[in-house]
Amino acid sequence: MSDKTHPVDEIIPTPKLFTLGLQHVLVMYAGAIAVPLIVGRALKLDPADVAFLISADLFVCGLVSLIQSFGATQWFGIKLPVMMGVTFASVGPMLAIAGANPGPDGARMIFGAIMGAGVIGMLIAPLVSRMLRFFPPVVTGTIILVIGVTLMRIGINWIFGNPVGPTAPQVVDPAHADWLKAVADLAAAGGSAIPELPKGLALAPKLANPAYAPLSGIAISAIVLVAIVAISRVAKGFVANIAVLLGIVFGCVLAALMGMMHFGKVADAGWFGLITPFHFGMPVFDPILIATMVLVMIVVMIESTGMFLALGDMTGRKVTQPMLSAGLRTDGLGTLIGGIFNTFPYTSFSQNVGLVGVTGIKSRFVCVAGGLILIVMGLVPKVGALAEAIPTAVLGGAGLVMFGMVAATGIRILSRVDFTSNRNNLFIVAIALGFGMIPLIAPNFKQWMPHSIHPLIDSGILLTTISAVVLNMVFNGANADEDDLRAAASQADH
Repeated sequence: MSDKTHPVDEIIPTPKLFTLGLQHVLVMYAGAIAVPLIVGRALKLDPADVAFLISADLFVCGLVSLIQSFGATQWFGIKLPVMMGVTFASVGPMLAIAGANPGPDGARMIFGAIMGAGVIGMLIAPLVSRMLRFFPPVVTGTIILVIGVTLMRIGINWIFGNPVGPTAPQVVDPAHADWLKAVADLAAAGGSAIPELPKGLALAPKLANPAYAPLSGIAISAIVLVAIVAISRVAKGFVANIAVLLGIVFGCVLAALMGMMHFGKVADAGWFGLITPFHFGMPVFDPILIATMVLVMIVVMIESTGMFLALGDMTGRKVTQPMLSAGLRTDGLGTLIGGIFNTFPYTSFSQNVGLVGVTGIKSRFVCVAGGLILIVMGLVPKVGALAEAIPTAVLGGAGLVMFGMVAATGIRILSRVDFTSNRNNLFIVAIALGFGMIPLIAPNFKQWMPHSIHPLIDSGILLTTISAVVLNMVFNGANADEDDLRAAASQADH
């Protein structure tokens, strides 16, 4: 028996280790900061709080990556080259919570749901492998497709502006507002013949809002998109892998030259700041919200299982049942840590799994180094402030690519599904996709339903998951296996 160190356990010289770890960080950075930006702005938090969310996310990304790749006892860490980041699957439910409860109160509800889901995730980790048969490629591909399509709305709103609030397409004409105020004042005056205005009377917005879809913002988004496409087309290897990040950097330079990006808050931010737990106060534990996040966790763990199996094939290390349980348990632990430190649910980042295949570097200590780099970045508030300062128009061009890639990954997984001899698979995809579109197309469909279940049914991702799993059981039974999951994960390289 050879005493040679397995490539996964190989310790690389420090300079090379740092460089390779930084490469992993750069590949995941754009995706890592996207979720705190999305949720922080949806919660209408102050820029300083959004910057804190970004710093907290980078810090916990690093901490959980360290646990997953280095290992912490036999219970936590799969001990493979894995980088952990916030899953996009959790964005839909969190946006639903943020929309109904903006500000710190909504943040406390989100973090309470995340903590509860993290604890349950750790408990059910050993059981998830028994659920694999309910998630064949026709189910996982459909779910990932809907995640991407759902997120595309965010990227499009980054380009043009949110359809509500200060950037709504139309606003109330000031002249109309002045007239209504004058009439209201007359009605309130004693002895007036004008009847009192009905409670809640408001003018309809009819004046085009100059803050919506400005041509300068559209131009920057288009330039960022063109830059990403050009880099992806011309560059090779590592540079091609960070095309989205380079496109964002190029867009930031352009926005700064046009006076659209300001660095005052970056200059004011410190060089060191601790990530304090419960920054927004004690979390709120709502059973319905926790149940919603648990469903997200199950989907995330199934996806992680596929990633781990594919990574085991890439590195030549067989993933055993105890290893798989330890890896999935770390997803739950990372999510619990995320809730405590004001951030979100965590999973293995597929683009970093793809990078292992591209570079051929199988050492898990590269991801240990990447985790340490992320921890340091999270402790430097200037990094979070700089990310928060990025104009949404710049992020919009990149968002089309990032979120579109998620949808395209779902399509790639569906491409290996048998639609010819098993036409029932068409029904599964068609109906589950339709359910996923309901909150996007008819966001008020739930107005007569109990308010307590709104966060659960307001996520197209969860509606798709439930409907796809049920329909697959009806038409196909429970017949997925590890090979199906491994093959699906091997195609999810973005």
